[in-house]
Amino acid sequence: MSTSLSQVANLEAEAIFIFREVASEFERPCLLFSGGKDSIICLHLAIKAFEPAPVPFPIMHVDTGHNFPEVIEFRDRMVEQHGLRLVVASVQDAIDAGKVTEQTGRGASRNRLQTGALLDGIEEHRFDALFGGARRDEEKARAKERVFSFRDEFGQWDPKGQRPELWSLYNGRHNQGEHMRIFPISNWTELDVWHYIRDAGIEVPHVYFAHDREVFHRDGMWLAVTEFLQPEEGEHVETRMVRFRTIGDATCTGAVESAADSIDKIIEEVGATRVTERGATRADDRASEAAMEDRKKEGYF
Repeated sequence: MSTSLSQVANLEAEAIFIFREVASEFERPCLLFSGGKDSIICLHLAIKAFEPAPVPFPIMHVDTGHNFPEVIEFRDRMVEQHGLRLVVASVQDAIDAGKVTEQTGRGASRNRLQTGALLDGIEEHRFDALFGGARRDEEKARAKERVFSFRDEFGQWDPKGQRPELWSLYNGRHNQGEHMRIFPISNWTELDVWHYIRDAGIEVPHVYFAHDREVFHRDGMWLAVTEFLQPEEGEHVETRMVRFRTIGDATCTGAVESAADSIDKIIEEVGATRVTERGATRADDRASEAAMEDRKKEGYF
């Protein structure tokens, strides 16, 4: 077995251990599921951790309402295929209820509004542990996370107040109203993710593979033309061969020009790149040097 395959096998074993540890320690866990590659891997690992029994907790999608249609179709198909319980925390519902105000104008996005919808969903269903697909190699703030990441009664994160995890011993103690964010693939890299997808035969949405798509250039990124996002004056629509390295709100998730139309080609491309997937393609992370950390302190993923 090659070194890369051996490492991925070890990462899989670690993640499965974490899923089982949380299921035994917490009363109301939940898996955050966006239809992106990292949450797909987390779902695959959860299924593997508990088979032949069903996954013993629901999945929750924090829905901005501005999703790529291919991703929503994929989400619904996975729910039906695996007999999952789906909880949807809707940003649109929060807007309609007057809880949050939608941004307008150039660069407007619902991405930051997900925090309120997420915290409302946690409170409504009384979740005490939420699995997420964040990885340390994605972004600086996520590199500060523990595997068991404590959140206070307001859902907020204090990067200086996290608990040590020596020898992979996890401390899940919390009071009523507090909860943990759990990151089973925290130690994986983007390259590990794609090796695992290939070797385990995991299906991912078509948008991850190179395809022809109508896009326009804005702020150094290629953004897809959708019903939610149209070019402004001076921005020209072009059909280009692109793919998405990460999936989020369609209004702030950029594509990269690519010919990688297979997993092997994606692995080759990712192995050669020197820019993280979020750093290259997420407009919301460019607001400031500490944009992600600021949002995580408020309760973001």
